[in-house]
Amino acid sequence: MQQGGDPMGSIVGAVLWMVILIAIFYFLLYRPQQQQRKKHQEFLNSLKKGDKVITSGGIIGEIKSIEDNIVFLKVAEGTIIKVLKTAISAPFEEKKEEKKD
Repeated sequence: MQQGGDPMGSIVGAVLWMVILIAIFYFLLYRPQQQQRKKHQEFLNSLKKGDKVITSGGIIGEIKSIEDNIVFLKVAEGTIIKVLKTAISAPFEEKKEEKKD
């Protein structure tokens, strides 16, 4: 007796598994990262004078002006630094701590 299977069936099965793995990769890794990148780009485009932000290096400052892709941040009285717009990572929101007696 011959113990062979249908060779086309195994090829179709392998291709089907590849398609399933690519779909899983797309929906679990690529698509969420793409949405996060789009959200961050929208945030960068909405920056305006007076916003408090955090840079990717951890510097907290207030936006004094924006020129093309350069942001001027006030980090202390009389201290303004230039950073790339892409170095802004998030808005800064001060947390108010509640006093516990």
